[in-house]
Amino acid sequence: MKNLTDSFVFLGHWPSAGSFGFNTDILATNLINLSVVLGVLIFFGKGVLSDLLDNRKQRILSTIRNSEELCGGAVEQLEKARARLGKVEREAEEFRVNGYSEIEQEKMNLINAAYQNLEQLENYKNETIHFEQQRAINQVQQRVFQQALQGALGTLNNCLNGELHLRTIGANIGILGAMKEITD
Repeated sequence: MKNLTDSFVFLGHWPSAGSFGFNTDILATNLINLSVVLGVLIFFGKGVLSDLLDNRKQRILSTIRNSEELCGGAVEQLEKARARLGKVEREAEEFRVNGYSEIEQEKMNLINAAYQNLEQLENYKNETIHFEQQRAINQVQQRVFQQALQGALGTLNNCLNGELHLRTIGANIGILGAMKEITD
């Protein structure tokens, strides 16, 4: 490796008397080399570079078109979704309003049914009280009648003698006979 560097250093010391040789001035040689390389690249690479740029431009344009189409489809789907959402919200509001009115109607029906049940229970209570009063009155009347009958029989048995007893029986038989003639 040392021999290789020594040979470049040795070549760098050649005199430049208009002959072909190596220029060791780095700045001057790099600019010349760079301009030569750029000239060759521009001359030969112009077609390749323009093709690459055209291809890249076409890909970018097709990507933009695809994106715009997707965006348009997404906007259309968004509008459809908004329309469906509005419809669903209207239906939900309608169901809510109808639900409240149905609930109010059911509440009124239940209240009315409860009042009717209370009225029926009140009527049953009054009928039961009336029935019990009538039964109690009938029992008292029967007891009073039995006691009066027993008292009257006791008085009759004490007051009636045999002759009065026979006359009363005869009178009753006469009344029954008259009643039989009337019915015939």
